[in-house]
Amino acid sequence: MMEHEHEPTLIDLAERYDSEDIIDFTRSFVDDLRGGFEAVNHERFPWLSTLRQAPWSGVICLGMGGSAAGGDFLRALTDSNGSCPVFVSRGYNLPAWFDATWLVLATSHSGNTEETVTAAQTALGKGATVIVIASGGHLAGLPETSDRCHLIPTVGGQPPRTAFGHIFSRQLACLEYLGLLPRMADEHRDAMLLRLQQHNEHFDILKDPEGDIALLASSLMEQPIAVIGPQELAPALTRFKNQMNENAARFVRTGVLPEMNHNESVAWGGIGDDADPEASNQALLLLTWEGMLPRVRQRLDWMVAHASTETAWNLTGEGETLLEVLLYHCMVMDWLSTALALLHGKDPAAIAPISSLKAHLDSIQ
Repeated sequence: MMEHEHEPTLIDLAERYDSEDIIDFTRSFVDDLRGGFEAVNHERFPWLSTLRQAPWSGVICLGMGGSAAGGDFLRALTDSNGSCPVFVSRGYNLPAWFDATWLVLATSHSGNTEETVTAAQTALGKGATVIVIASGGHLAGLPETSDRCHLIPTVGGQPPRTAFGHIFSRQLACLEYLGLLPRMADEHRDAMLLRLQQHNEHFDILKDPEGDIALLASSLMEQPIAVIGPQELAPALTRFKNQMNENAARFVRTGVLPEMNHNESVAWGGIGDDADPEASNQALLLLTWEGMLPRVRQRLDWMVAHASTETAWNLTGEGETLLEVLLYHCMVMDWLSTALALLHGKDPAAIAPISSLKAHLDSIQ
C-alpha cells in the first residue's frame, strides 16, 4: 500500500520558502522598537536640543513604502495628542506651500530611495532643516553637505518592510525629544514593550502553526480581502495592505470609517439590490480598538449586520494607548501576511517586480 504524503505544515513551508528569514525579523519586532527608542537621546544627538527651540509650523515626513509608513503613524499620533501637524509626502516633489518653517523628516531604509533623496535635496535648497533616518546610502551622506541636515542612523541588513520597528521607533523618539509629542515615561514604555513581546510570541506561526493567525490565513486563501477600520487606525490599514502586497502578493482593499459609509456602503450591499456582485465573496477584516468613538462603532456594527458578505472577522487591537494598539495591529498583519505567503507557496521576501522596476529606472538615468 502506498503511503499518502502528509500536508506540509507552516514549519515545512517556512523551511522551503523563507529564504531571507522574514520570520526571524518578525520575531525581533519588539526588540527593534526597544533598540530604536534607546538609540535616540540628547547625549548622542545634541542638536536635538537646538531644534527643540524652533517654532516649527509642522513636520513633513518624506518616504516611500515601508519607510513612509512611520510618517502615517506619527500623523495619527499627533492628530490624537500632538502639538503640531504632520504631513506625509510620498514622491519626488514637495507641496507648493512648503517653506523652511517646516521640519523635514526624510526616511529611507537603504538611503537610496530616489524619490526621498530628491525631495530632501530640494528641501535643503529651500533653506529647510532636514533630519535623515537611514542605514546609509546617498541620504545618509546629505549631512556632510549642509549644517542644516542631521543623521539618525538606523539598522540595515534586512528587507525594508521588516525594518519598521527600527525606523518608526527612531522617528517617534525624535518627535518626543523635540517636544512635538508627549514623551512616554520609561516605566510605561517598558511595560508596553513587555505586553507587545508577549503578544508577538503568541502570534508566532511556527511556535503555534495551528493557532489563530494560521487559521485566519488559511481561511483567506481563496477570497478577495478587504480591511476596514476607524480613521485613527488608518495607518495600520495602509500597512496591512502594503504587507499583504509585498509578503503575500495579494491585493487588499481598504476602507476608513466613517468616510466609507458615505460611498462604499452601497457597493457592499445588504439593503436594496445595488451591491457589487463580488461583495458576497469578499473576506472582511475589521481593525478595531476600545478607544473608537461610540458613533463610529455603531456605524461599524450596522455595516457588519447588513453587508452581503458572510465572512467577517473583528481583529481587536489590544493596548492601553493608541500607540500600543497600532503596534499590536502591526504584529498581527506581519504574521498574517507571512503565513499567507507560505500557504501560497511564495517566498515572503521575493519582490521581483519592484527589483525589475528599479533596474529599469537605473538603466535610463
